[in-house]
Amino acid sequence: MNITMGLAPDSYKYVFGVFHKFGAPFEPDRAISLACGRRDRAAAQLLIYADEELLVCVGEDAAFDERGPIDVLRVSVRVPGLTDGSISASLVGLVEDDDRQLKSDIVLRQSSLRVEKRRVQPVWIEAEIGADAAPGVYDPEITVYRRRMFEDERVEATLKFEIVVHDVTLDAPANQAFYLDLWQHNSNLARKYDAPLWSDLHFEVMEPYVASLAALGQKAVSLVVSEIPWSGQASCYDRIDPANLFEYSIVGVAKRADGTWAYDYRALDRYVELCERHGIKDEIEVFGLLNIWVYEDAGYGGVIADHPDAVRIRYFDEESGTYRFIRQRSEFEAYVAALERHFIERGWIDRVRVLADEPSDLTLFRERLGAMRQMAPSFQYKAAIAHASFMEEDGIVDHVPILDCAGQEHEQILEMREGRTGRTLYYVACDVKHPNTFIASHLLEARAIPWIVWQLKLDGFLRWNYTVWPTDPLRKISYHNPFFPAGDTNFVYPGRDGRPLLSLRYKLLQKGIRDYEIIARYVREGGDRERLDSRMRSVIRWESPADLHRDARRRIEELISLDDADYDGIVAELLGELAAGPQAR
Repeated sequence: MNITMGLAPDSYKYVFGVFHKFGAPFEPDRAISLACGRRDRAAAQLLIYADEELLVCVGEDAAFDERGPIDVLRVSVRVPGLTDGSISASLVGLVEDDDRQLKSDIVLRQSSLRVEKRRVQPVWIEAEIGADAAPGVYDPEITVYRRRMFEDERVEATLKFEIVVHDVTLDAPANQAFYLDLWQHNSNLARKYDAPLWSDLHFEVMEPYVASLAALGQKAVSLVVSEIPWSGQASCYDRIDPANLFEYSIVGVAKRADGTWAYDYRALDRYVELCERHGIKDEIEVFGLLNIWVYEDAGYGGVIADHPDAVRIRYFDEESGTYRFIRQRSEFEAYVAALERHFIERGWIDRVRVLADEPSDLTLFRERLGAMRQMAPSFQYKAAIAHASFMEEDGIVDHVPILDCAGQEHEQILEMREGRTGRTLYYVACDVKHPNTFIASHLLEARAIPWIVWQLKLDGFLRWNYTVWPTDPLRKISYHNPFFPAGDTNFVYPGRDGRPLLSLRYKLLQKGIRDYEIIARYVREGGDRERLDSRMRSVIRWESPADLHRDARRRIEELISLDDADYDGIVAELLGELAAGPQAR
């Protein structure tokens, strides 16, 4: 058996596809050198290719293949000299993209995986550098052992790469300046684990997902306070493979027999407090009160006849013993006022943002916003928008233009931000070809997202899609193509043990946020901004922000670099200068 092994950058995406030559599709002798700080991480990929099938293992478990004798490779990793930190090896799973090709994406927790002949098996190698790690050069060692059945293991290969730890301690994720807002779809979590909605089991499931968001530096808590505000993401129109994408209210509502109303905020409070414990406490986003998505022909319309928005508030009617929907505007106004009062009583009102997702009709939106502002004067608002004109509306504090708008109307957006206290993020969605975070996207597109935020002088990034899985995401992540390209719905996968399986896209976004923090710190500590801008041209390739608009028809390589060395070179230089101190600049 011929076995080829080599190292690749963390942005390597393996494609097992329709035109598959018989040979290792990577450079076996590639050298990897990574610069990082303390409280940081550094990752590379080990690639294994053989002309016969293998069982590839990580960890110390005994491993045999259920189909009979097969050669077994065991990957072992260590970092000599690193006392404050750890290193791990994880198998990378392939998922089927819309083009039917298999592409690496899932960072698996299983300890072994059978690999067919002439197919590469990537292994994610990640070193975590502790806050007290000694600066210096470390050489992680990857040892691959081989055996068959009851043979003694023998060393098949030893590979090394370099990690340069600079005397710079990065901030913990909760203290990062980059403003990350990935929406949480917790009803989908409950469905995937057969947990009753808002039960103890559901909260047990949600906690590791909240922790994974916190590890990225997530800033916002997502609360849905009405029924199905996105109307199932138009899944009703998918006649081939629909999926349950409904999100349900976290607030319980009841009408007592005496005609008074009761509102149950226990699940809402518990979720906010859960997020706070993990450091997610900058913002409380409230969905379901403004700009509800409507598909009238499919039956997803409004139920409150004298209100200009299609809000649906379900309640239990004690007198009849049935569930009903609020149909009188006065009853909806009472619900909104009670919700506002609860946020005030909990001391959260300054963090609350009632969110409008992609309003399109400015006149109608103005009417809806005006109605909400009358009902709850203390609420502040945030909008994901496609045109800068929506930024002129009174009451909207935070604005999130889609990348097309953030690029084409960039100067206008910056002018409108002046003198305001709110944040301006950008977002991408299913119809932004690139840069994006689809399975088909180059992994450096995920890393470049925070670099783009920096270059556009915005505050952060929003994405709707953390866990919006279709029916069986571990079997098939492709859904609703071509409307939702595969990967548009998720950054993580539902692990069978109740914990999220991270993706390579998650990992590269995390790395990009870390890059942003290093860049921002360099500038805060007196670094040469003009020289930095010049350096950034190796990563940011567009001539004008307007090139980011889809109508500019720019290829991805015309917008950003697709070479890891360009990113890593800048980061290494900045870390070196930060470690040397201002006197060395």
